[in-house]
Amino acid sequence: MSSDHINRLANESSPYLRQHRDNPVAWWPWCDDAFAEARRRDVPVLLSVGYSACHWCHVMAHESFEDTEVAEVMNRLFVNVKVDREERPDVDGVYMDAVQAMTGRGGWPMTVFLTPDARPFFGGTYYPKPTFLQLMAAVDDAWRNRREDIDNNVAALVDNIGRTSRIATNPSPASIDVFVQAVTQLDETFDEAWGGFGGAPKFPSTMSLEVLLRSYLNDESPRVRHIITTSLDAMASGGMYDHIGGGFARYSVDERWLVPHFEKMLYDQALLIRPYLHASLVLHEPHWRQVVEETVAYVLRDLRSPQGAFYSAQDADSLDESGHPHEGHFYVFTPDQVRRIVPEHLVDLALSWYDITDAGNFEGKSIPNRIAQRGRLERTKDVDEIRRLLLAARETRHRPLLDDKVITEWSALMVSSLAEAAGAYSNDEWAAAAQQAGNFLATTMRRSDGRWHRTWHREATPKHLAMAADLANLVDAFTRLYELSGVARWITLAREAADQLIAHHWDSGEGGLFTTPDDGERLIVRQKDLIDNATPSANSVAALAFQRLAALTGAETYQVHADAILKLLARIVTSAPTAFPHLLCALHLRHVGPTEVAITGKRGELVQLVHSRWLPTVVLAWGEEFESPLFANRRDGVAYVCRQYACQSPATSRDELVAALRSALSATSG
Repeated sequence: MSSDHINRLANESSPYLRQHRDNPVAWWPWCDDAFAEARRRDVPVLLSVGYSACHWCHVMAHESFEDTEVAEVMNRLFVNVKVDREERPDVDGVYMDAVQAMTGRGGWPMTVFLTPDARPFFGGTYYPKPTFLQLMAAVDDAWRNRREDIDNNVAALVDNIGRTSRIATNPSPASIDVFVQAVTQLDETFDEAWGGFGGAPKFPSTMSLEVLLRSYLNDESPRVRHIITTSLDAMASGGMYDHIGGGFARYSVDERWLVPHFEKMLYDQALLIRPYLHASLVLHEPHWRQVVEETVAYVLRDLRSPQGAFYSAQDADSLDESGHPHEGHFYVFTPDQVRRIVPEHLVDLALSWYDITDAGNFEGKSIPNRIAQRGRLERTKDVDEIRRLLLAARETRHRPLLDDKVITEWSALMVSSLAEAAGAYSNDEWAAAAQQAGNFLATTMRRSDGRWHRTWHREATPKHLAMAADLANLVDAFTRLYELSGVARWITLAREAADQLIAHHWDSGEGGLFTTPDDGERLIVRQKDLIDNATPSANSVAALAFQRLAALTGAETYQVHADAILKLLARIVTSAPTAFPHLLCALHLRHVGPTEVAITGKRGELVQLVHSRWLPTVVLAWGEEFESPLFANRRDGVAYVCRQYACQSPATSRDELVAALRSALSATSG
């Protein structure tokens, strides 16, 4: 390999990039030097974006990037840049918008051709080797012979992908009617037979379920309850849920939730815990609590570092007994395997309970599921023993690759969910785990000057500043850790993250948060993360977290900034409400208004009463005091239920607190 054809990924912090360090492709990480090299050679940049748990990313890597014929063409015609979309969501967001504008769809692996000044002119997703070779030849021909056509394409594309930064603000937030409209639209797209919304492939739509749960609290609609119950039961009964080890795969390729893409992402666990937790508290279905407990157990067992941080993902693929990778191999069983694992008197029960058959339901093997007995998840003692034996046997297989980098955004999502679940179920182990992970975010994920990092890996020095979504989720996570523990340090950290977010990401013209900080790397456009996709957008999270932090602290600036986000997005959320489900939850809180609860002294039973109910418009102040109207001039050992810091008579017993909460919350519904 010539000096121009050196693979430069060996020392990168991303496990995904290091997976490609032995490719014959002369990969560069995303950096100024790569684009300088493209200018020197007068060739395009071939940008390849993926992530470690992506099945089709591995397929393309094996077919093309490990292939010397393909690599020779790539190295001769292009400067090749590899990006981990999880490490650089800003880069991914810009070029994904370009690919969607060009092709009408997106996904990973993403392949984009750029000019040496980083402007996109052609792109797509996965390409098989023959198509990829033809495409590269065509792009090279266009670059050498039709440069003017490329320049014309570039101008239009760059204008398109910069549109999020040009949205103009509105005089006021959208009305609560938009929230109601979203509930109607979700009803219209609800799959009556299999739950969820729309057809295959099916994603869990966790944030939409959160909208429906808030709606149900308001009017206890039987129809909304039916949609929630059907969807939660169907998802937890299908193969997308790991019945042996707990936790969820990313999505289902079919409408029945049977066959997943087998990668397991930290953010999905965090987001799915929420509707199952909230529904278990509101609708009192114990099998949903089981789903929460098993999902948390999976995260703590398989995605937790020795320091208590949370890793990002597990791969879809794993090696078979011959060392060949197969999607889902780790998770499937045959009847013969079950017979070797389970005592003879339990074999028939094992096969029938988990639907493991000779025919199989996935490439001749069986994904354990409970589809035929939807919602019947609570196990007998015998089934518990079967599950234990199958899990122990599965642990002896080649495990899927673990992406052991820590992402601030995703870890903060998980901390928020775990803190809420720990309080609701009075689980001290979970509370300790949430606080340990919070400590990691508060210390290891910060620079000496107090700025947060986006990612961390034990083998590399962090080099990427936090994005808006990282900081917004930190605000929420630290606030919820305070509500769980009563430790005032968490409120201090929440305010520091919020202040950093406003100082470095705020658009002082139109309002809202830019994805990248003002002192970060300049991409071809500075976008705003607006739409709630696989994870809630930075602006949605901030709009909700700022309101809750404002209610706890009395610091009006956070409410002002939340309102500015809601005003910025008022028009587009009205035009497409179901694209903004997390924002709708923030809008709901804005119109209903927060109810503040302050509990003074050592009244653990009153704190637990609040923790044990799902009260999405309530904030809780207790334990160590900090500067807040909620702690001003309070008697010791009582509970105050307030609206805009005007409080009812102090409650001294559980019954009085229940009555005060009921009175305050009934006044906000309608």
